[in-house]
Amino acid sequence: MAFSMAGRGASGPQINVTPLIDVLLTLIIMFMLVVSMDPEYGEKAQIPQPNQTETPAVPQPRTVVIEVVWTAKDQPPTVKINQEDVPWTDLESRLTRIYLSRVEKVAFVRGDADVDFQYVADVIDLAHHAGVQRVGLMTQNQTLAGE
Repeated sequence: MAFSMAGRGASGPQINVTPLIDVLLTLIIMFMLVVSMDPEYGEKAQIPQPNQTETPAVPQPRTVVIEVVWTAKDQPPTVKINQEDVPWTDLESRLTRIYLSRVEKVAFVRGDADVDFQYVADVIDLAHHAGVQRVGLMTQNQTLAGE
């Protein structure tokens, strides 16, 4: 008795899934388009509004530049606020008065090339204590050869 295995196990009916996948992908794309066109789709964001009592009505347009300048090598450098000399002892109180009524609490600090950075850091620290929120450092423009 010899049995042949080649004829046995003939495959039964199979479903071709390629058109089914095409239909599903088309439906997914259509649902994505319909959902994106819905005007009520998404979250409504509530942005906090600034308190009007805290904000002064008129912003100050003038930029405050604090300069640290060497006058003599054996003495500490002098400090200038917008080209006006200010003693080191009065710097914090002067900055406090300037920024008390300002909306934008931004200052720029410029130090001479020969000034130790410790003096510039002290000015930045005093500015933060006086209420300045953002301090920018000003540098000299570098010119490239050929300009």
